[in-house]
Amino acid sequence: MSLWERLTDLDWTPFVLSFKLAATTTLILFFLALPLAWWLSRTRSRGKPLIEALAALPIVLPPSVLGFYLLWGLSPQSPLGAFFEETLGVKLVFSFPGLVVASCLYSLPFMLQPLQSGFESLDRRMIEASYLAGKGPWQTLWRIALPNIKPSLVTALIVTFAHTVGEFGVVLMVGGSIPGQTQVASVAIYELVETMEYGTAHIYSAILLLLSFGILLGVFAFNRRQKRRQGGLS
Repeated sequence: MSLWERLTDLDWTPFVLSFKLAATTTLILFFLALPLAWWLSRTRSRGKPLIEALAALPIVLPPSVLGFYLLWGLSPQSPLGAFFEETLGVKLVFSFPGLVVASCLYSLPFMLQPLQSGFESLDRRMIEASYLAGKGPWQTLWRIALPNIKPSLVTALIVTFAHTVGEFGVVLMVGGSIPGQTQVASVAIYELVETMEYGTAHIYSAILLLLSFGILLGVFAFNRRQKRRQGGLS
């Protein structure tokens, strides 16, 4: 069987689920992390290091540990899981909504940290001038600050998307591997290797490898162009 025939016969459902999960997670995290990043970049609160440490915890915490506590916290036996299932009729464990919750927590630092770094790099005089012109905090954030941190914004969005596509440990523990519902591409590769279907596993892995490389290449190329433009303007 040729490569083209194998690609046409390939089950693309895990990739569709992965991209759907990544897009949903990225959109939610953008609106959640944006005000938090703005506040962290401006505040002098003593609690700032604590919040930063909590938000960055998924970077150093083993995915199995985070996945275990999420599995426990989202289960029907926990207050949160019971509330969602009994009141809203939403099951969080072994379901796509549960994957979204888990992915948002796991990918939070990849959205938050680039945005915060971008805001901290802004000239404070620009922000002060916006306030003196009568603009409020939200207007300053959306109309002044955000348009001036495009490299950081693009990095936050694309890296969060790519990181979510590649998630494995957390999504496996919280969502399991239900075909068409929670079996994302990374989990599908793991199961293909377990069943020694190495040919299909090679194709799945190559697709994710090329996708990840293409995304990172695009981010670096975009940031390089932005630096050249800024250098030319200065």
